[in-house]
Amino acid sequence: MLKKIRRISLYALLSIIGILILSFVVLKVVYNEEIPQGERGELADELAEKMLEAIHHQEFKEAEEIHWKFRGVNQYEWKLQEDVVEVYWKDFQVTLLTKTPDKSKAYQHGNEIKEEERKEAIAYATKNFNNDSFWLIAPHKVFDEGTERQLIGEGDGEQLLVTYTSGGSTPGDSYLWELDENYLPVSMKMWVSIIPLDGIEAQWSDWQMTEGGFPLPQKRTFFGLEIPVSGVVVK
Repeated sequence: MLKKIRRISLYALLSIIGILILSFVVLKVVYNEEIPQGERGELADELAEKMLEAIHHQEFKEAEEIHWKFRGVNQYEWKLQEDVVEVYWKDFQVTLLTKTPDKSKAYQHGNEIKEEERKEAIAYATKNFNNDSFWLIAPHKVFDEGTERQLIGEGDGEQLLVTYTSGGSTPGDSYLWELDENYLPVSMKMWVSIIPLDGIEAQWSDWQMTEGGFPLPQKRTFFGLEIPVSGVVVK
């Protein structure tokens, strides 16, 4: 009887693995889109500037602080004018200096930590801040150092392709922004190293004005799942 149960369990496990593999193959076939090629230069930069104007980029740059949580695990207090982020998770805190991360300080249970534990905490804070802040304010990063912009399409079908050739945690990633008639971002297609699907699309919707005088989307979704950005406060 026990052998029969084990055999059934093994068959069930193999069936689940087979379904997962088949699902991945199907998704890989569907999301196997090549990165589009467009026009670099003045026209691409003009479209990027229109998007930045639509999202009140100047007001964003003048903001004092942005607080938010990601996945309910990582908590951030970003002091934009000081290039400092207080990053909290579990019983850790890192005072992350975004321009000089090696000089950051790390704490556990309120006590400063040193050596290898410090390096590991700073690495965690840096990697997660790069990812989690991107999902918060990605459209504001189209002119970051190391970016290249291309105009894709023409007329009402114009889109903006942004490639991050350096910087961040995953250089080489590309994002294709679709804009509405007011140049607000409504979606982005991604060609990124951490996702093995090419051209997968995420939606950015329900843009609402913040206390800082610039709007942020209330929803960011892909595959129907909401990206877990919460508790956003702008000062």
